[in-house]
Amino acid sequence: MARTFKEALQSGDFVITAEVGPPKGTNIEEMLHHIDLLKDKVDALNVTDNQSSVMRISSLAVAHLIKEKGGESILQMTCRDRNRLALQSDLLSAHILGVHNVLCLTGDYITVGDHIDAKPVFDLDSVQLIQTVKLLAQGKDLGGNELNKPAEFCVGAIVTPEADPIEPQLLKFEKKVKAGAEFFQTQAIYDLNKFKEFMKYARKFNVKIMAGIVLLVSAGMAKYMNANVPGIFVPQDLIDEMSSAPKGKGLDKGIEIAGRMIKQLKDEKVCDGVHIMAIGKEGVVPQIISAAGI
Repeated sequence: MARTFKEALQSGDFVITAEVGPPKGTNIEEMLHHIDLLKDKVDALNVTDNQSSVMRISSLAVAHLIKEKGGESILQMTCRDRNRLALQSDLLSAHILGVHNVLCLTGDYITVGDHIDAKPVFDLDSVQLIQTVKLLAQGKDLGGNELNKPAEFCVGAIVTPEADPIEPQLLKFEKKVKAGAEFFQTQAIYDLNKFKEFMKYARKFNVKIMAGIVLLVSAGMAKYMNANVPGIFVPQDLIDEMSSAPKGKGLDKGIEIAGRMIKQLKDEKVCDGVHIMAIGKEGVVPQIISAAGI
């Protein structure tokens, strides 16, 4: 790509990122197809890190593949699976492989995944991981030892604007900003009025905010998230709109809704960009972008 992700954030343009989910196994043909499809249509591609505590190819390997193909990658890094030695080692490894963007996450708990007998680590949390990234940029590690050369990253974090209650999220948000987060990708947002209220608060801080857009594929999916995913609320009017889609056209309706939301966020200058999560449907991200008129 012509510019780095950090340059895109600093440009003032409406920034778009999407997600690539590493597969479980070594057949990466479909994933490589998605990388080729998306790398020139978005400003960066996030690579999930054993998402939902399900074992997959490492995020670092896939982030490096994206760089090799000429795209910008954002390395997602959770604290669930590695202690502070391994986290710092992976960060240094990422830097020498040309991966200079990292999204710091605490990580889903082991019990939601496919290795429920695994031992969770959580040596650090997301705030401490952000602090670690910034420390490496100063040429030191967590043990107080000097690095022979610093490792600088564009560092990001997540926030859940539709959490109820919202106050704990705002407190964690401020801690992440203070720790050195430069950008935030939010969890899925569907209530734009509620998101605008969050943005009034977020604009007090010198950070970039990218709204998380999760593609709806059916009314059932929307109802399931309302019932089972904390911090996500799909308003009834969107559920009704999904229900009104003709049989077999739920995905088309979801693409239309996602495009419409992105267009409104961009036209009204609500936030600095969007992070599109088309979970399992990465191939339709270009259609979502097109539906947004971008």
